Amino acid sequence: MTADQYTLAPQGLLDHLDQGRLWSAPLTTDPTFDMAAAYERALAVRQLRIARGEVPRGYKVGFTNRTIWPRYNVFAPIWGTVWDTTLGLCDGEGSVSLARTCQPRLEPEVVFGMKATPAPAATLDQLFDAIDWVAPGFEIVQSHLPDWKFLPADTVADGALHARLLVGRRVPLRELADSAQALDQLLANAQAMLLKNDEPMDQGPGSNVLDSPLRALRHFVETLRACPGAPDLLAGDVVTTGTWTDAWPVAPGERWAARFSSPLPGLVVNFTG
Repeated sequence: MTADQYTLAPQGLLDHLDQGRLWSAPLTTDPTFDMAAAYERALAVRQLRIARGEVPRGYKVGFTNRTIWPRYNVFAPIWGTVWDTTLGLCDGEGSVSLARTCQPRLEPEVVFGMKATPAPAATLDQLFDAIDWVAPGFEIVQSHLPDWKFLPADTVADGALHARLLVGRRVPLRELADSAQALDQLLANAQAMLLKNDEPMDQGPGSNVLDSPLRALRHFVETLRACPGAPDLLAGDVVTTGTWTDAWPVAPGERWAARFSSPLPGLVVNFTG
């Protein structure tokens, strides 16, 4: 096996992930490497991580923000696994280590906690009934290709770009809304302000995320179930639904905050090395 072939193999991808090293070449250098092949490769890496003791804790949904699709040359959402080793919980402020991440960036998001597996072909009302809580989140994303230059299949095989997830104060669903329609509108109309060391950097509405995070969740469930070999969403899983702003480069020593419009709580993260 050549060095490039090793990089593209599941164990090679996992080694690069563990070490925070750039890939030697895109997987899409092979013209036959399409999205179906990418999800198959990602699921193979998932099995390696489970075999060594990591526990899946849910999913991340990426590229749901249509406003940034042209910037990254990606024009449809993707998904990947969140792990017990990548998930952190806090009550409003937390710390995240960037050790062994690769070109990390930050995204302010809304995270759902599930209390049940959604019904087949779930409506928004049925999704609402399957949700336990809603929380602000910071996903730290990464790319193992230089300068974040990739094709969509590369990003899927690259763990859907997931590095870390910090979840803030979890608000019981019924404290936010009493129906799917109310939650859908609340999250679509909400605004997030992103600050670095107290300086405003970016802002965006929840409607950036496939019209609302709840709709992004429905799209994800449909896509997950259409993927051969993918495990279903389970009670206890978390799902982070995509960034409301652009993704911003981060470094150790920085302090970032997201201020969501009421009634969503804010979130602060302090980055360490």
